Amino acid sequence: MTTSLFSFSSFHIRSLLPLSSPPSSSRFAPLRISPIRSPARRSHLSFRAFSAVKMTDTNDAGMDAVQRRLMFEDECILVDENDRVVGHDTKYNCHLMEKIEAENLLHRAFSVFLFNSKYELLLQQRSKTKVTFPLVWTNTCCSHPLYRVSELIEENVLGVRNAAQRKLLDELGIVAEDVPVDEFTPLGRMLYKAPSDGKWGEHELDYLLFIVRDVKLQPNPDEVAEIKYVSREELKELVKKADAGDEAVKLSPWFRLVVDNFLMKWWDHVEKGTLIEAADMKTIHKL
Repeated sequence: MTTSLFSFSSFHIRSLLPLSSPPSSSRFAPLRISPIRSPARRSHLSFRAFSAVKMTDTNDAGMDAVQRRLMFEDECILVDENDRVVGHDTKYNCHLMEKIEAENLLHRAFSVFLFNSKYELLLQQRSKTKVTFPLVWTNTCCSHPLYRVSELIEENVLGVRNAAQRKLLDELGIVAEDVPVDEFTPLGRMLYKAPSDGKWGEHELDYLLFIVRDVKLQPNPDEVAEIKYVSREELKELVKKADAGDEAVKLSPWFRLVVDNFLMKWWDHVEKGTLIEAADMKTIHKL
C-alpha cells in the first residue's frame, strides 16, 4: 500500500472539520455538535497529529488507511481511576503501550452486550485491519466515547449511551431507531490494562452496557470480520476452545474479564427482565 503524505496546512484544516453523531428518534438523541477544543488546543493537536502521520509513514506503513484516520482524528476522553475527566488525547496515543506505561494514560470506553428476543448474545470477530486485537472474538461492540459535547454528558450515563449508539451504526449497521439510547442498561464499570502486542494495548475504564433488541445487521468490513449469535451454552463452548488454545477462537481480554466475573449471573437477569436489579454504577471494578 502506498502511504500518502499530508501537508501541515491540509491536515490542520481537516482536523478542524466537525464530527457529527447519527440521528435518533429517541428522546435521548445524540446532539450534532463538534468536539470540544479550544483554539490553542486545536493548533497543538494539528501539529501533533501531523507529526504522528509522518511517523506512521515509516513506522506504521502497514496500518489500514481507515484505521489510521481513526487513530489520529478520534479524541478519547482521559480519566483518572475514579472516572473523573482529566483531558483528552488521540486514539493513537491512548493505545501506545509506551505512553500508557510512561504517562499512565487511562481512557473511558464502553462494551455493549446486545441480546435478541431469544436471549442470545451477539458476538463479533474484530477485523484483521484493527490495530489492537485483530481477529479476536468479543462482545457486540467495544469502543470509546469521544471528547465531544454529546458524549461527555455524565447524567444517566447519556454520553456513553450516545457513543454506543453511534458505534453500533458504524460497526454493525444498526440504525439508531433499533437501539434507542434509553434502552441501554449500564450495569457496571471496570478498569483493566491489557497489551495487544509489543507496541499496542488497552488501558480502559470500561462501561458495560446491556440491551435486549431484535435488530437488522449490516456489518462494516473495516471493523468486523464475522458475527454470530450465541446461547449461554454455546458461549461456554467457545470459552473452552479458547482455553484449549484453538487459534480460531481467541477472545478479547475485556470480554473474557466480563465472562469470568459478571456475564453468566447478568444473563439470568436478561432472561428474567430484571437487568436494573443487577446494576451497580457506584463501584469501579479493578480487574
